[in-house]
Amino acid sequence: MVIRFLVSGALVLLPLLFFHWIYSHQTLLVSAQASRSDEASTLFKRASEQIKLKKYDEALELLNSVLEADPNLSEAYLQRASVLRNKCRFEESERDYKNYLELKPGTSSVEKEVSQLLQAQNALDSAYNYFDSGDFSKVLEYIDKVVLVFSPSCLKAKLLKAKALLALKDYSSVISETGYILKQDEDNLVALLLRGRAYYYLSDHDVASRHFQKGLRLDPEHTDLKKAYFGLKNLLKKTKSAEDNVAKGKLRLAVEDFKAALAFDPNHSAHNVHLYLGLCKVLVKLGRGKDALDSCTEALNIDGELVEALAQRGEAKLLVEDWEGAVEDLKEAAQKSPQDMNIREAYMRAEKALKLSKRKDWYKILGVSKTASIAEIKRAYKKLALQWHPDKNVDNREEAEAKFREIAAAYEVLGDEDKRVRYDRGEDLDNMDTGMGGGGFNPFGGGGQPFTFHFEGGFPGGGFPGGGFQFNF
Repeated sequence: MVIRFLVSGALVLLPLLFFHWIYSHQTLLVSAQASRSDEASTLFKRASEQIKLKKYDEALELLNSVLEADPNLSEAYLQRASVLRNKCRFEESERDYKNYLELKPGTSSVEKEVSQLLQAQNALDSAYNYFDSGDFSKVLEYIDKVVLVFSPSCLKAKLLKAKALLALKDYSSVISETGYILKQDEDNLVALLLRGRAYYYLSDHDVASRHFQKGLRLDPEHTDLKKAYFGLKNLLKKTKSAEDNVAKGKLRLAVEDFKAALAFDPNHSAHNVHLYLGLCKVLVKLGRGKDALDSCTEALNIDGELVEALAQRGEAKLLVEDWEGAVEDLKEAAQKSPQDMNIREAYMRAEKALKLSKRKDWYKILGVSKTASIAEIKRAYKKLALQWHPDKNVDNREEAEAKFREIAAAYEVLGDEDKRVRYDRGEDLDNMDTGMGGGGFNPFGGGGQPFTFHFEGGFPGGGFPGGGFQFNF
């Protein structure tokens, strides 16, 4: 009887205990859900605060926790989608927008944001394509007008913009753009590399080196940073070697060093302009006019206002006997730097050389060197006078007369010691170039050196009566 009673009592109690457990469990579930909802709400508020502070990475972590706590919180999806779009994580952003629209379909403002997301995504893809094709202006247009309008914190777009600016040689803007990036992420290797390159191309090599070194401390095996750092180091080493060799008077070695330094980076205009100038100056000293001319022209192609390069090119033109070009360059250099007496002196030399170049070269006319003796000059004159006497050239008498007069004028100057000295100094001699004119030497009249030289026949028009012509040597 007792056993039967106990069994029947237990059977009565079991349902009661089961219903009590169910009730307690439901209470716990409701309590847990309420707790999770409170937690999600708290985290969501914190995420909103981080977004206002533009701390998007922190906000994303919080929103991830929000949606773990409450997967049905639509506003968390919307907020996370907006942050992801801002950072141009477009595919993730699009998924969150879809999650939101599943919870709240037909929300027009959100559908508009999805459209903007797709515009930004397409614009970024187009910017990359334009970069690959070399149309860097188009890259900037797409990034500035579309990508950064809808996704203002898009790091990929900002780095691509900096790369395009670098390609366009807008180095100051590169420094500015990468500065903003490094404020948010001071260890961004790409930004450090781009900023270093901008300083490098501005020839601010110390600052460039510091950027490359910082990047290499973060990643010692970064290929581009290693290439940039050691390339700069080798360039400066070769440049110093060239300058040292100039100081030591080892000019030929300096030429090779300058050329080697120029070969490192043909695009480094801010540095290469000085290398070209240094090379030109050495080549002028070596008397290699043509090569010097090329080097100084390269320097002026980079900086047309570089007075020293203009002056050195003038000196190079003197070496290659481009007298007019030398005067033009040195005159311009003298006007730009009126206090530089070296340039002024070179300009005067160029003007004198030009003036001398326009007079007749009596040595060349007689076919003798500038060191020829009086005897050599006289022999050359006698030979040419015989060769070009008009009576010996009846078929080309006019040409012979002109040539004969020129030969005689040359002998008048070079055969007279005083006139020859003055001529060699570059002095003006009255009618020196006129041959037969005025007070110059006339082989058909009086004056000049006495000589005996007899030709049968006379000049047309009866210039020499008696049919003959006589010189007395």
